[in-house]
Amino acid sequence: MTWTFTSDLAAYRAAAGPAVAARPVSNTLLLTVTDGLERRGPAAYGSDAPVFGWWTGADGTVAGGLLCTPPFPMVLGVLPGEAVRALGGALATEPLLAGIPGFNARRPDAEALARAWGRPSRIAEEIRLYRLAGLLAPDPAPAGRARPATEADLPLLLEWIEAFHVEAGVPGSASETTLRDRISYGGTLLWEHDGAPVSLASFSRPIGAASRVGPVYTPPGARGRGYAAGVTHAASEAAYAAGASEVLLFTDLANPTSNGVYLRLGYTPVEDRAEVVPA
Repeated sequence: MTWTFTSDLAAYRAAAGPAVAARPVSNTLLLTVTDGLERRGPAAYGSDAPVFGWWTGADGTVAGGLLCTPPFPMVLGVLPGEAVRALGGALATEPLLAGIPGFNARRPDAEALARAWGRPSRIAEEIRLYRLAGLLAPDPAPAGRARPATEADLPLLLEWIEAFHVEAGVPGSASETTLRDRISYGGTLLWEHDGAPVSLASFSRPIGAASRVGPVYTPPGARGRGYAAGVTHAASEAAYAAGASEVLLFTDLANPTSNGVYLRLGYTPVEDRAEVVPA
């Protein structure tokens, strides 16, 4: 039983890929980040080299994986308890993990790692993963309609995603490369009212038949009018149309408004996660 750590994406894909892909809902972050690295290169999420890891059980079978793309926290997928306990020890001994900026894991795993980390830490965010059980139309329906974003919308998308990052505390800046990639497959939608964009929602390419909606952003001056519900509904439909059989999203548990919106659209809770960072 052992952890293997590397900076080699191909080695991680070969070793951990099947185990991660077998749980496409709970492992959605691992799958979409890996896809981004493959499409846009090792600097897709930051200038520091990514780190990957996988757990091999006593029977020689790989049972799960993790990755870290600094400045973002290390992301853990579904792992057996023994793997989480062993990772707690590796945090202090594995050179590739020496500089991790925190970790994002299922809530019990995050709490166990926080105790094992050996440094003051805090929970920066509590996150809930939802899956769409059956899409429901917003009621009441918001004024306006959805349309796919185009290259002409790039300046607005950059401005809004940058504002989303600031508001949500997301590291890094908005990426034009990422936005162009989303536009290329119809993965960003704008909600328009009276001919002007008032809200946006994106969705990831389906991977293992799962797609994740996000980010969803409405400028402060346009909030409270149902636009986010309208564009999230449209993005969810578009994810299905793109081939997804599982449509997912994450919410910040500190935001009861957005959690309520997604429940009314037919999303149901799957699991809670926590993001732990140095105190």
